[in-house]
Amino acid sequence: MTCRTARALVDPRDPPERQTEKLLTIVGALIRHAEETPEDTRGRLGAVRTGRHAGGQVRDRTRDLERALDLLNASNARLAEAHRETEAARSNLASAIETVQEGFALFDANDVLVMCNSRFNALLPDIRAQMKPGLTFTRYVEIAAHSRHLGMPDGMTRNDWVRMRLMRHQQHHFILTQQMGEDRWVQVSEHRTREGGTVILQTEVTDFIRREREARGRRLDDQAAVLRPTLEHLKIGVCLFDVRLHLLVWNERLAEFLTLPRNRLWRGMHFDALLEQVRGQFIFPGGHSARQLSDWVRRARRLETFQIEVTRDGGQVYEIFAQELPDGGFVVSLEDITEVRSTLAELSRANETLEARVTERTCELEDALASAERANASRARFVAAASHDLLQPLSAAKLYLASLGDDALTASARRTLDKAQNALLSVEGILGALLDISRLESGRAAIDPAAVPLGPVFRQLADEFAPAAALKGLRLRVRPTEAVVFSDRAYLRRILQNLISNAIRYTARGSVLVAARRRGGLWRVEVRDSGQGIAEEHQELIFREFQRIDAHASASEGMGLGLAIVERAAALLGHPLSLRSASGCGATFSLDLAQAARPVTRVEPGRAVPLARDAEASELVVLLVENDPELSRAMVQLLETWGVSVFDVPSGEEALALVAATGLVPDRCLIDYQLGAGMSGLDCLAALRARLGPVSALIVTADRSEALGAEARALGGAVLQKPIPTEALSEFLFGAGSGGAAATP
Repeated sequence: MTCRTARALVDPRDPPERQTEKLLTIVGALIRHAEETPEDTRGRLGAVRTGRHAGGQVRDRTRDLERALDLLNASNARLAEAHRETEAARSNLASAIETVQEGFALFDANDVLVMCNSRFNALLPDIRAQMKPGLTFTRYVEIAAHSRHLGMPDGMTRNDWVRMRLMRHQQHHFILTQQMGEDRWVQVSEHRTREGGTVILQTEVTDFIRREREARGRRLDDQAAVLRPTLEHLKIGVCLFDVRLHLLVWNERLAEFLTLPRNRLWRGMHFDALLEQVRGQFIFPGGHSARQLSDWVRRARRLETFQIEVTRDGGQVYEIFAQELPDGGFVVSLEDITEVRSTLAELSRANETLEARVTERTCELEDALASAERANASRARFVAAASHDLLQPLSAAKLYLASLGDDALTASARRTLDKAQNALLSVEGILGALLDISRLESGRAAIDPAAVPLGPVFRQLADEFAPAAALKGLRLRVRPTEAVVFSDRAYLRRILQNLISNAIRYTARGSVLVAARRRGGLWRVEVRDSGQGIAEEHQELIFREFQRIDAHASASEGMGLGLAIVERAAALLGHPLSLRSASGCGATFSLDLAQAARPVTRVEPGRAVPLARDAEASELVVLLVENDPELSRAMVQLLETWGVSVFDVPSGEEALALVAATGLVPDRCLIDYQLGAGMSGLDCLAALRARLGPVSALIVTADRSEALGAEARALGGAVLQKPIPTEALSEFLFGAGSGGAAATP
């Protein structure tokens, strides 16, 4: 191998260490090759030739080895020079870093300390000996955290500081201010290098922070100078403390409340000295003490305010109030609230007295209300009883008049009889209205809302009021309708009866219109007349009891109860009632009703069995159960006039005994509801059905409740209201319809 070959194998761009390594490898190979000899020595000529050849090779290899050794020596010289230069550079770098005024540390990409200067952590002398290359960053943070010179922020433990420091280390760049030593401060900044290492610089900023603190102190002094006159105008004692619990400013009212001379309060005074004065002069309420205020002051975060009431031996009451300030300080106030508490106590006593008076007055009102309710109930019972007692003779009178035959009367007697019947009808209407008002006011009115077709109701009302309208020369128009509404049939009919009757009564000429109109999901039923109208100032008055606009109207035209009944019944059913009218322009009463589905027509179970009128009237047998002798005689007289055979008994027990003794099976039964101390009319009907099977019966009563009508229908009967209408009685006896009269409220 030639020297040129050796140079070719060594790359001058390689570091000296690499070049030396290559040259040593080449020299070793040449020596091993020079020591090797050929094993085949056959023949002398071969040996000579081989010897000559080997000698030449040895000389060539020796020259190559010498040249390689020369190159090796040169490389070693360059390597030694490079080592000297590296050490010089390292020394120069260390010297340069040492001259830096900040603390400096370099960690490599694996977070291992490479180097640091003497100023790094110079303010933490107890850990400086441990700051050596090879220290991991995590271990460095743990060592620093346990230095007794490292200051912890308020509310942060040393473990918290370690977690914070490692978390901030994950950032590529950050700066924080750290306390190191007694009132010494360092600004720590970390920066990540391109190779992934970390450079830490520590710059002492103690002088800057002190100057800033002094400037802030001067600002606080200036603020205190401005604030003090303001505080002196307050009626409460006030003092402000900084974040280190030192007194900044206060007013004279505080010294007055604490009974302290002026020289006992000074700027910079610690809070604990003031707390001792509070503890010695005030009595805290049970379970509380001055320690609670001290604990609040020393909290790291005072999120809520502190408030407590304390007392003195003389009985004065004070309120201590404390609140945190934005800069970390806090303000404490002391207020004398003795007068306020005294006033509140007086108000409390006055309130108790007032409550006692209110309670007493409430009891009196409750007693008065109970008395009024008892009086109202008594009135309702009296009206019901009186009406029943009046209806008994009224029914008898009507029956007696009805029993008089037309053939036996003269024209003059016929007119007199008609007038008597009209008078009785007026009395009957008045008593019915009184019963309606009594029942609506007492709350005993029972309703049975259901789907009600308006068409049949309108037709019945048209037939009922057509003669009265024709008698006055009025045109009564009732428009046919297919509307079905949700209401109580009996009360709805009663409302419309009163409205139509009222319209006919107060209309001198023209017409009365009854119609139903669609209004969205409602049906509006209107009763419109062309009468004298109602002035606006009278439109509320007409709905009161016994109030009529026409003061000259006779009692036979009513007592002013019709519209009162209408208003109460409409309210009971939940049907809004409205009135549109003006003096001289007629009136329109409107009733809004909810739409309902058309009911399915079906035969009710227990309905009275209808009888066809095939036989003569003399063949009709009627069982009359009536305990009032006068009414019984009148009923018998009327029925016998009609050619009916009547068996009359005063009680249900006697009716059952008669049926049992004679085997009587009556065609019709007329049973009074109130039969005295024995069984009622319903009991009698139930017993007759049990013995005879289904019977055609009427319960005759002055009771207009829906509940009674329902019970009668359940027993196969119907209700006939007193005073007994002869037309309905005749229809029941001789008609081919249902065989009973419908119950009315």
